[in-house]
Amino acid sequence: MKRFCRAAALSTMLSLIAVSPAAAQNAEPPYEQRLIQLSEIVGSVHYLRKLCLGSEEGWRNRMQALIDIEATDPARRARFVAAFNKGYRSFASVHRKCNSVAIEAEELYRKQGLELASEIIARYGN
Repeated sequence: MKRFCRAAALSTMLSLIAVSPAAAQNAEPPYEQRLIQLSEIVGSVHYLRKLCLGSEEGWRNRMQALIDIEATDPARRARFVAAFNKGYRSFASVHRKCNSVAIEAEELYRKQGLELASEIIARYGN
């Protein structure tokens, strides 16, 4: 239950970021690198939760929604996708089965993602 609450909180943070007005801007927003880092974290969490829980849980769909809203420029979209895929592949290359290390990594990355999303919203949100 505790994991679900944290996952729901991170999902909410991703949703809040996705409604920011940055999509209307042509210039790269000041939080760009943080969003790229968050994209990589979400890719990692997506892989690890799928590995350990056996379900996708909508992480990829949430990331797609963020990309659709935030990254309308094709080059920027490619950076978000590449970061998500990097996070996914970095764990896919190491973890083939769920074990205590994978569970611990998922918890750590989910916590980092929540903290990063909270920071982005607190600092740059409306």
